[in-house]
Amino acid sequence: MLRGMVADTAPLRNDHFRRLWIANIITVIGAQLTVVVVPAQIYAITGSSAYVGLTGVFGLVPLVVFGLWGGALADAMDRRTLLLCTTIGLIVTSGLFCVQAAVGNQNVWLLLGLFSVQQAFFAVNQPTRSAVLPKILPMRLLPAANSLNMTVMMAGAIAGPMVGGALIPLLGYSWLYLADTVTLFATLSAVIALPPLPIEGVTSAPGLRSVIDGLAYLRGHPVLMMSFVVDIIAMVFGMPRALFPEMAASDFGGPSEGGIAFALLFAAIPAGAVLGGVFSGWVSRVERQGRAVIIAILVWGSAIAFFGIFVGFANGSGGVMLGAAVAMLMIGGAADMVSAAFRQSMLQSAASDEVRGRLQGVFIVVVAGGPRIADVAHGGAAAMAGTASAAAGGGVLVVALTIVAAIAAPAFMRYRLSRTDKVDD
Repeated sequence: MLRGMVADTAPLRNDHFRRLWIANIITVIGAQLTVVVVPAQIYAITGSSAYVGLTGVFGLVPLVVFGLWGGALADAMDRRTLLLCTTIGLIVTSGLFCVQAAVGNQNVWLLLGLFSVQQAFFAVNQPTRSAVLPKILPMRLLPAANSLNMTVMMAGAIAGPMVGGALIPLLGYSWLYLADTVTLFATLSAVIALPPLPIEGVTSAPGLRSVIDGLAYLRGHPVLMMSFVVDIIAMVFGMPRALFPEMAASDFGGPSEGGIAFALLFAAIPAGAVLGGVFSGWVSRVERQGRAVIIAILVWGSAIAFFGIFVGFANGSGGVMLGAAVAMLMIGGAADMVSAAFRQSMLQSAASDEVRGRLQGVFIVVVAGGPRIADVAHGGAAAMAGTASAAAGGGVLVVALTIVAAIAAPAFMRYRLSRTDKVDD
């Protein structure tokens, strides 16, 4: 029974996927080191949190622009070639991070510019990596493959900042940037080993017209459209991370500059996602993926609603209420991982090959943009109603709106995975 619950490792029997996945384990820590080191270096140069906050703008804009354009590129050229180009671009920008730190750069705009270029390469690379999975794996293994990938990413999101924060005082910025640069060569090696991955069907020039055509494709495919709609509902109304600093200090009695409650709140969702990935062996046996997504988002919304309720009962102290609140976030994180794995699989299996890249680009934009909109929405709601009410109310809205969406789009609830085992050679 336990074997049926733990992560399904069947995708790892495929040589191409195994090499990419192992490389991802190696590179994700290095990538997360850069995520920590860039804002740390900016603050050291400027002494200003406002400049650190600019990383949001310099990161999000290229992620949106190049996420959409990168998806169009992935539908217009051999995807192996595109992965090679973008991986080399990531290596070069990471190396430039290392060089500027080694020579003692004090120009914050140079640092922000490099960060923006790096995010542009990342925004093209990620949709392409996701779009190649149906070319190297049977459709039935896509949920398991996406679960394995997301588990690694979430584990890196926990371990990377912890390792980076501890090593900055010991090694300095340049050595940590160098670690990111070196680990990226593992991904380059895995990409080089891939076979040619040409596009099936008619391709178009990767311009604005191609991006618009990709978005228009969604209008004729309500199941795919609804996969984005329910994710936007879940993230915009149900992601209360902007409230964690105030909750940690005001509701759980932690210090204003951080502390245990602060760390636990921020680590809880990715930790839950990792646990959800470890015990995701059942996902490969689910055929009614649309219904599974709806159930997972309802669990996410309910967990966030109860999280807000437990925060409201905290009364300025930690203890049991902090533990209960963290447990709810972990349950929510596990549910979100399940939802994301199935939604990703639906995009990969239900979309035609010639539009997979563009839809993965939209996926990246939605995943990146939804939580940032949530930060603004929850911050405003908390200012009017308090942190606990904002979080609990957001969770309730997720549940209500998801039920409405499911009723409005019955085809999404009925969607079943096609059990074809065809793999492109």
